[in-house]
Amino acid sequence: MYRINDDVALIQTVDIFPPNVDDPYEYGQIAAANSLSDVWAMGGVPKLCMNIFMFPEDLPSEDVHNILLGGYDKVREAGAVVVGGHTIKDNVPKYGLCVSGFVHPEKVLKNNGIRPGDALILTKPVGTGVLTNADKGGLLGPKEHKKLVDCMARLNKYASEAVTESGVTIHACTDVTGFALLGHSYEMSEGSGCSIYIDSSSVPFLPEAKKFAAMGLVPANAYKNRNHLKGKVNIAPSVSEDISDLLFDPQTSGGLLYAIPADEAAELIKRLNETVPEARIVGYADTKGDSDIYVI
Repeated sequence: MYRINDDVALIQTVDIFPPNVDDPYEYGQIAAANSLSDVWAMGGVPKLCMNIFMFPEDLPSEDVHNILLGGYDKVREAGAVVVGGHTIKDNVPKYGLCVSGFVHPEKVLKNNGIRPGDALILTKPVGTGVLTNADKGGLLGPKEHKKLVDCMARLNKYASEAVTESGVTIHACTDVTGFALLGHSYEMSEGSGCSIYIDSSSVPFLPEAKKFAAMGLVPANAYKNRNHLKGKVNIAPSVSEDISDLLFDPQTSGGLLYAIPADEAAELIKRLNETVPEARIVGYADTKGDSDIYVI
């Protein structure tokens, strides 16, 4: 973030990754939605985007067009514009955006302002990593594939607008991506003097995610997340392995995780559910315990 003057601060972010679905247009949508998300996570509004695109020379021109079209359509839906970009020859396609957004300097949302007594609200279901593995293996039906893509391509704009318009007090916010729900929860708790309690029975999961996690279709990065958080997460014996795997599951274009005063949470959920039906209260913060994160 860069403060331009007393009323305007610039948010600058960039993200790029290889295809996680076969359809070029869907891939472009997902990559763009993921790139835009950081601006909303900081309380800002995206305005200008630049394409970053790497692809092999033999990639069909129709695929190149559809990847870029998917990105353009999501940027337009976000209310922003694409103003150019850069391409590089590479053996594996990789696409994303460099995004510029704006926010009032005094309204910037940080990820570490959580306080004891806060409720945690998650705006998208979890399980994209596991289901992407299942999809690559041809195990998802058309209906499940569509739900997966719709989730990843859905802009966090709608959750952000609902939260902003509600006028609730926001103590912290982050988007849930590659470090999984537990990794990004740890970001919130680190240095805050709080421990976070995640209620595993309240976390929304994508359809079929539990089944495929139980089958072992867990991404390698989920185990890396688990190893990275070793000693920082206390998981109750009653929480099954498939559920804990999903809580470490790296997300692509995941939801926003908000920390707000508990007495404002129920009303906010009602408002969120008008446009973001899967939004749920998934936990709370309390004074610091022996672990940073407790999964109950």
